[in-house]
Amino acid sequence: MTFRIDKLGLGIGLLAAYGLGSPWATLRANRIVQGEAVGLFAALPLWAAWLVFCVTLAAGAIAILSVRPSTRLAAASVALATVCAGVGSAGGFLLPPDNSYARVSPASGFWILLFAFALLAADAITRMKPRPITRLSYTALAVAAILTFLFLGVWSELSIIKEYSVRADAFWAEAMRHMTLALGSLLAATIAGIPLGVFCERKVGARAIVLNTLNLIQTIPSIALFGMLIGPLAWIAVNVPGAAAAGIRGIGVAPAFVALLLYSILPIVANTVAGLEGVPGATRDAAKGLGMTSTQRLWRVEFPLALPVILTAIRIVLVQNIGLATIAALIGGGGFGTFVFQGLGQMATDLVLLGALPTVALAFVSAVVLDALIETTAAETGGKGAT
Repeated sequence: MTFRIDKLGLGIGLLAAYGLGSPWATLRANRIVQGEAVGLFAALPLWAAWLVFCVTLAAGAIAILSVRPSTRLAAASVALATVCAGVGSAGGFLLPPDNSYARVSPASGFWILLFAFALLAADAITRMKPRPITRLSYTALAVAAILTFLFLGVWSELSIIKEYSVRADAFWAEAMRHMTLALGSLLAATIAGIPLGVFCERKVGARAIVLNTLNLIQTIPSIALFGMLIGPLAWIAVNVPGAAAAGIRGIGVAPAFVALLLYSILPIVANTVAGLEGVPGATRDAAKGLGMTSTQRLWRVEFPLALPVILTAIRIVLVQNIGLATIAALIGGGGFGTFVFQGLGQMATDLVLLGALPTVALAFVSAVVLDALIETTAAETGGKGAT
């Protein structure tokens, strides 16, 4: 039997080898001081270090060889589980007894290996070309594995978990605020954007004015837009009866929500126009021949065919808003950005990660779920999503 070298796998294998040689964990006297980098064999018990080393080498070799995608996925899954369990063991092994101030954090070697084998898993799944429901199952299994590690306390001695443990109530309150901003602005933009897109598709003369105005808003940097909204909303809160009671203020959730809403409308309007314009003329003529009114054609024929393109815009907006909602913390909007900016101010890296990692995870899961929905809808209608 002869094996061929996989080009992407070769890069993954080299990356994994580099990760093995990089620092595995960082030991710090407290949460903010500069830490000491510790290698794999010094950060873990000897048996655990050899286990991580051997599993990583084996998975790297499988990545390099051109083998079946299912084998590559299995190797990536085992390697990811081993690496994640290994970094959790480093916390208990390195921390001095009876020292509540010392902290252990994953170092570059762990993050490199995590990236390498996540890339191997993603490549294997892409090559397998699974159905949408299968991709969702893989994502659910990954989330379940992470929750299992958390529930079993595998990472309980790591600094990021200790940061969470003293902020658990605040974490979930900010998580709810983050999702409210991201999903609420998406819902409002969808309610406003789809009818506006239908109007632009019907009224060609107004299309350029609307799209150019929305494009202009998109060119404004997010922080600048947040700042520009403080003055008008503060004036409304003072001068419009009932506005302050409704939560409208110069700083806080209101300007963050309005800014996210403004950023969200353009993709939805543009994709609604593109989706409706993509409906074949023969299909429109057939609907007319059946005696359908303009409204009936829109809702029964044109909109269902345009739905995959519109869902693509919703996917883009949701992932965008989950990220942008982080910046809302700068103007008191809350969300996971609260921990990011607190961590930056305190030079506490793990506090930054406490806000950043959930944001990345939410964006990733949202993208996978909506990608599956788009593909399913496109298969049912015969349409294609567009960016």
